[in-house]
Amino acid sequence: MLYDINLKITYAYEAPVSGGRHIVRVLPISLNDRQRLVAGTVTCLPAPEERRENTDFFANPATMILFRKAHEKLVIRMQARVQVEPPTLTADFSPDLACLPADIANCWALDGNSPHHFIGPSPRLPDDTGIAAYARSVIRDGMTIRQIALAICERIHKDFVYDPKATTVDTTPREAFKIRRGVCQDFTHVMIVALRSLGIPAGYVSGFLRTIPPAGKERLEGADAMHAWVRLWCGTTSGWMELDPTNNILAGSDHIVVGHGRDYSDVAPVIGVLKSYGSHKTEQAVDVIPVR
Repeated sequence: MLYDINLKITYAYEAPVSGGRHIVRVLPISLNDRQRLVAGTVTCLPAPEERRENTDFFANPATMILFRKAHEKLVIRMQARVQVEPPTLTADFSPDLACLPADIANCWALDGNSPHHFIGPSPRLPDDTGIAAYARSVIRDGMTIRQIALAICERIHKDFVYDPKATTVDTTPREAFKIRRGVCQDFTHVMIVALRSLGIPAGYVSGFLRTIPPAGKERLEGADAMHAWVRLWCGTTSGWMELDPTNNILAGSDHIVVGHGRDYSDVAPVIGVLKSYGSHKTEQAVDVIPVR
């Protein structure tokens, strides 16, 4: 699938702000045999006094921007054309839980794609005994890593209710797990903690999801949204696979990847600091338009 993607993030400040320094991660990445960024731009209004493009440890493109002058509003836009190929699901060659530690130990790579970075706790995802017990209740003897991941993905989708009003961006996995409600970030964080509790390397994927309107209804501009799903390591032979617990599906050609990380903190669309007082409002609009 070939997509044109338009993203607009608007910050409206109660009082003028200055000294803003931000990191923006919204541009889709190129991935071998999966996704190719044909063209893409990130623009800001007002224009920053300083701007620098960078690639982080996990190979995600990042735009560093700095504002010195006071401003009451900031608009960040991203436009991109991306080619996405459907994943090829091969036979299940993933090991069982007993054999996975040997596969991890035999992986000597330490780059951002190494499973070693995705085993233990990360900034937003501490160990949790309740989620660990939940994960153990799903698995059965003889299951492979892929089968375990699919089972946990299905169980979360069944047990949790999608509710945008139930959580915020700062809700912890423990809090979301307790109420069994939340959004894609919560579903993803809970599944990552569950997999890591079993010794399965798992990480966070930030991106876009193409949504299809109901039959007979026109597609609404800005109706799409940034999305999150899970990336897990299935051993040396099978490598990484991606699952979407919010929809209980394998991430496919409708999932466009922006970045990989240990949790949301590694791939947040916009993070930074500024000088101000008072509150602010944020609006986000996304269009994912199939070209062919």
